[in-house]
Amino acid sequence: MRLALAGLLIASGSSALAVQPSAVTHSEGRSTVIHAGHLLDRPGRAVRGPSTIIVRDGRISEIIDGLAPPPVGARLIDLSAAYVLPGLIDTHVHLETDAGGVAALVEDVSDNAPAKTLRALANARKTIKAGFTTVRNLGDGSGATLAIRDAAARGELVSPRIVDAGRAISTTSGHMDSTLSLAEDLHAGIIQDNLCDGADACRRAVRLQVRRGADVIKIATTGGVNSRIGAGLGAQMFDDEAKAIADTARLYGKKVAVHAHGADGINLALAAGAASIEHGTMLDDESVRLFKRSGAYLVPTLSTVNGYLERLAADPNAYSAEVMPKIRWRIGITGKNVEKAYPAGVKIAFGTDAGVSRHGSNADEFELLVKHGLPPAEAIKAATVNAADLLDLSAEIGTLEPGKRADVIAVAGDPLQDVTVLKRVAFVMKDGMVVKD
Repeated sequence: MRLALAGLLIASGSSALAVQPSAVTHSEGRSTVIHAGHLLDRPGRAVRGPSTIIVRDGRISEIIDGLAPPPVGARLIDLSAAYVLPGLIDTHVHLETDAGGVAALVEDVSDNAPAKTLRALANARKTIKAGFTTVRNLGDGSGATLAIRDAAARGELVSPRIVDAGRAISTTSGHMDSTLSLAEDLHAGIIQDNLCDGADACRRAVRLQVRRGADVIKIATTGGVNSRIGAGLGAQMFDDEAKAIADTARLYGKKVAVHAHGADGINLALAAGAASIEHGTMLDDESVRLFKRSGAYLVPTLSTVNGYLERLAADPNAYSAEVMPKIRWRIGITGKNVEKAYPAGVKIAFGTDAGVSRHGSNADEFELLVKHGLPPAEAIKAATVNAADLLDLSAEIGTLEPGKRADVIAVAGDPLQDVTVLKRVAFVMKDGMVVKD
């Protein structure tokens, strides 16, 4: 596959490629021309043949059938041997961390905010070079990813576009309680303004994250696999608490993403108005009914099992005694929810829980989604069209259309036949800037 930047062309006919006579007529200002051999511009629809994408000022200005001659002074990017598609979207990442189990506990109490920021930035770069030009970061304890989000939006550094949740909210002893398994005399030094017990406290917890600049509100209505407490994976929040959170988030124009494994916690979150259920491991028939009634998305995060298996292979004692039974359970049940939800018509958005799994290996999720019942076209749609819809960014990203941001990736093979080619993204552009070629 040839991925060449041709630089400045001195005449519109100077391209060495075979081109069709249909020409790009504009010539004022510098533009970028992408020659795509196969163009999956709107995932879920048929792939187009050779096409020309014109990029100006970070946005797509025109898409032309065939390999049209570039205008005078344009930069040509030759992807004529590649499959070209929109930048991918991961709706569930944790950029601040690479660790798990006991190592994550040590990291939580030993690393300062600058160290977390540097690590988050390194993980952001791994992610964008893997072809993911937008992420939803579901948990920021230190403010690192909020800062990276803003700097990236100003064009000051290379990072995916970030939709950030601030600190994730749960009840005391819930999944987001950072004091779990820490000695009691350390608790006073841990920020706990994300914990709420009772409806009024939960309203305040939402407002505090809005004040920090959160784009979305993340909560936990059930226990978690990685929670360092043996309290199970069922509901750990009352209906009135979840409703208070959802109503307050709605007041401020924020969607709510809900960590939930057990069906009881899934269902109370959906009834309260959740926009997405993260994991959704034990959904039942009532869950399916509520998903379809509300239009909420399931974000299955199947890739977590890869992180567990890799860490346990390196160290059988990587996780504490309270956590290990939950990990074994999660490995065994992974994908069953997708096998139930997808045929029933539940909407699915792509999310990996990267941080539990490795940053930069986000595309492993495609293979798992297909393994558990999604056709490749639907798995790609989950990471583009559906994910953009969940993030309220459909007007900007998710497809390649005139007026939208020029977030473009390319791979050497046909992802509609083999989604594993998405693990080897060869070209990445975000907002018209080439990040990887």
